[in-house]
Amino acid sequence: MVLVGLFSCNKFDEINSDPNTPTEASASLLCTSAILSVARFNGRDAKAYITENALAKYVGYANEGQLAEQYNLLGSGSFSAMTILPDLDKMLKYAKDGPMENAYKGVAAFVKAYMFYQLTMQMGDIPCSEANGGVNGEFQPKYDTQKQVFITILDDLKAADAFFAEGTNFSGDPTPYNGDPAKWRAASNSFALKVLMTLSKKVGDADLSIKARFKSIVDAGHLLENTGEYFGLDYSTQNKHPLSGTNDLFTSRTILSSLLVDNLKQLNDRRLFYYGDPAGAQISSGQSENNMNAYIGVDVSMDYPAMNAGHSANKYSLINSRYLKEEASEPRMLITYGEQELILAEARVLGWISSGDAKSYYENGVKSALEELMNTDPSYAHGMAINQDYIDHYFTGEAAFKTTQSEQLKQIWMQRYIREFMKDGLSSYFEYRRNKYPVFPINPATSLNANDVGAIPMRWLYPSTETDYNRANLIEALDRQFDGYDEINKIMWLLK
Repeated sequence: MVLVGLFSCNKFDEINSDPNTPTEASASLLCTSAILSVARFNGRDAKAYITENALAKYVGYANEGQLAEQYNLLGSGSFSAMTILPDLDKMLKYAKDGPMENAYKGVAAFVKAYMFYQLTMQMGDIPCSEANGGVNGEFQPKYDTQKQVFITILDDLKAADAFFAEGTNFSGDPTPYNGDPAKWRAASNSFALKVLMTLSKKVGDADLSIKARFKSIVDAGHLLENTGEYFGLDYSTQNKHPLSGTNDLFTSRTILSSLLVDNLKQLNDRRLFYYGDPAGAQISSGQSENNMNAYIGVDVSMDYPAMNAGHSANKYSLINSRYLKEEASEPRMLITYGEQELILAEARVLGWISSGDAKSYYENGVKSALEELMNTDPSYAHGMAINQDYIDHYFTGEAAFKTTQSEQLKQIWMQRYIREFMKDGLSSYFEYRRNKYPVFPINPATSLNANDVGAIPMRWLYPSTETDYNRANLIEALDRQFDGYDEINKIMWLLK
């Protein structure tokens, strides 16, 4: 009976084991998880997606009450993204001495750089060099200075470039790159240019060697070459856009900002027709949906009840319905050729590089941003679809490249701002902190920024758990940066 029982148990386990479900981790599976940790939208829901865009003053939110980020209040950040670090170590362990080892090393270096960049941009000094100590029972990591974090990020991206240069096609890549190391190499270098431009206020720091690093990457030439070479994710029936299917929820009360709408009108930019729908009151008064005058944005700093009343009266333009209806309204594009070319335009204007022409870089970047929308269902463009003829004739009037340095920089920054709508609101907020452009609306009478009602907040607070579990290191970091006070208006090293 015992033998029969043992045999039966073994047979039961065999029958009930799904051959399509892996029971052990592999480098490929861990690679997928690592890439998704930085490539997918990690907010809890569609409201979080709207929140990022409200922080960057793209939209107003007329539903459950004042949205904190729209009215200049930030809460606590999170270090949860660091939990990917042990998996990166396991991925490299499983890949050791295999044909894909270099490519996986490149992925690990890139993911670490991208993750640490996001965290330090949000909060300032963060645990970095000791961030993975938990695997050895070390649960109280010191905080590295923001400068050292950025040096680590840049060094990791340089290492990623070298690893991908020696890498072979690898499995487990959920992005459109499909494991192509050459494309990953280009994305790593393009992201490195973005990081260096983020550090523009520190251009004189000898330890960072910003201009030399930037020039070296440009001269090497391994960069994104066209609009289709973006790093990100394609949305689909299985991986839906975060706003898809939320038309009957709060997202249907999301209003375009006047900051965005008015600048698109000044440029005679057809992206307006892809980003929003015409205001109902304007259509009722006889305006046609293909007329820019039918699109009205809201001052996102205005009194909330007044904004809500205006929405109820159909006074304002809502975000384009495609975001709410389509499972794949547009891809998630985090590192793009268009942004890269605009960064190169700024670098050329600033004299960081001597190769290329600022005007050409600028036009390449804008053309790419426009081309991205040519893949969107034209039925959502309100009869004003972007085509090649429109792109070829875009650079007239306000869109033509200016002659003075200050005007050129503002053009470049504005185009970066416009192209990130509903793509990467955090990136646009970070750019505002760097340049204070475009000018975000501030209304002291409605601001929730209690310590400075006339200011946009500059950072998130540190996670509250740090007070409980890593207090000594947190206090040291606060004393070093912010006179011992964790507060949203404090200015981090990056911005000084």
